[in-house]
Amino acid sequence: MSKWTDKLPEAASDWIAGRRVDEVECIIGDIAGVARGKAMPASKFATQTSYFLPNSIFLQTITGEWADPPSGAFTEPDMILVPDFSSACAAPWTADVTLQIIHDAQDQKGVPIPTAPRNVLKRIVDLYLKEGWQPIVAPEMEFFLVARNIDPNMPIIPPMGRSGRRAAGKQAYSMSAVDEYGKVIDDIYDFAEAQGLEIDGILQEGGAGQVEINLAHGDPVRLADEIFFFKRLIREAALRHDCFATFMAKPIEGEPGSAMHIHHSVVDARTGKNIFSAKDGSETPAFLHFIAGMQKHLPGAVALLAPYVNSYRRYVPDFAAPINLEWGRDNRTTGLRVPISGPEARRIENRLAGMDCNPYLGLAASLACGYLGLKEGLMPKPECVGDAYMNETDLPYNLGDALDLLEEDTALREVLGEEFCGVYDSVKRNEYKEFLQVISPWEREHLLLNV
Repeated sequence: MSKWTDKLPEAASDWIAGRRVDEVECIIGDIAGVARGKAMPASKFATQTSYFLPNSIFLQTITGEWADPPSGAFTEPDMILVPDFSSACAAPWTADVTLQIIHDAQDQKGVPIPTAPRNVLKRIVDLYLKEGWQPIVAPEMEFFLVARNIDPNMPIIPPMGRSGRRAAGKQAYSMSAVDEYGKVIDDIYDFAEAQGLEIDGILQEGGAGQVEINLAHGDPVRLADEIFFFKRLIREAALRHDCFATFMAKPIEGEPGSAMHIHHSVVDARTGKNIFSAKDGSETPAFLHFIAGMQKHLPGAVALLAPYVNSYRRYVPDFAAPINLEWGRDNRTTGLRVPISGPEARRIENRLAGMDCNPYLGLAASLACGYLGLKEGLMPKPECVGDAYMNETDLPYNLGDALDLLEEDTALREVLGEEFCGVYDSVKRNEYKEFLQVISPWEREHLLLNV
């Protein structure tokens, strides 16, 4: 019988390089995309046959409170955690030799837990595979490096750069702007290499201290795993250099927000050919159906792509974020953009998702919309060839409205899973209720003595 270390991918084996593994982190992403689980000595991991966590972790809100289960019973049965050894990678910021391994959640009969975000994405991918299709995605990650903020009542400000000045905004694509916090970037590269994660490119975005990392295209579950890992490693790299990394959709007033743009294509699972392109290189009906599905179902999916009250601060005209469901070729004012490419790489970029979304749920929701368009044979609205910012917004204005739209889209709920949607709704409405009880500085400044 082979050792568990024989099942590790090449990068994890290289990280060990003959050393003794001290600790294994058995992790799973919750509704927010936070890594939950338990750490144990590697010797214990090697002999243990079962790993357990209560299914209530999927009812925990971002504030640490517990939402009410839709079923009404809060019995917290244990889930069985099954390690996915293909996900194993280093935790290179630790003092000892530590490996992280993502686990899948099953019930005690071996059935996948429908409320686990990774299982939701697997469910959507399986729907494609049953049709003979393989979805391909390429995510872009935007985030801010910010000065340490230990008082939530204080505004977030940009970090201090190596020049001794704070990072400046409106420096998109500037190499010198990236160099201001080059030591953080160096650690991000080093950590990613140790973890076997591929970076397609790093660039300065438009916000002060805002960085974008592009990932190579590939399988949705693998790419969601990578984003899940990247969020943690980026935070760890920032902490080494006296700053924070934040994936909030809109952390700094007056600056652009952070998106997770998602590029989608679909290939024939048998031939590997892009179903969006015909033999002569022209666009196929499937290409238009996919766009139409996104236009029809994204309003309901926004609750997963913009999961917090802060997410809706990003949807502001002229701040590089889409406020519509228009589509256009090489048009960055549209919510759905068709980038310049050859026929083999024809794809659709969904620009609505915020970087604060759970990567498993963001990819699942976006792919679900395209899948429904393919199945329903829909046709999109005419292409937008002008400035889409001039049009009325097609998006909900707040989290409460977005949850109402998700509740109304029965087709989307069916493909995502009714049990998952019920739990998600409960968690998010709990968070929204908590937020509405907070009195903001704006209210105190303008209403206290004036109304």
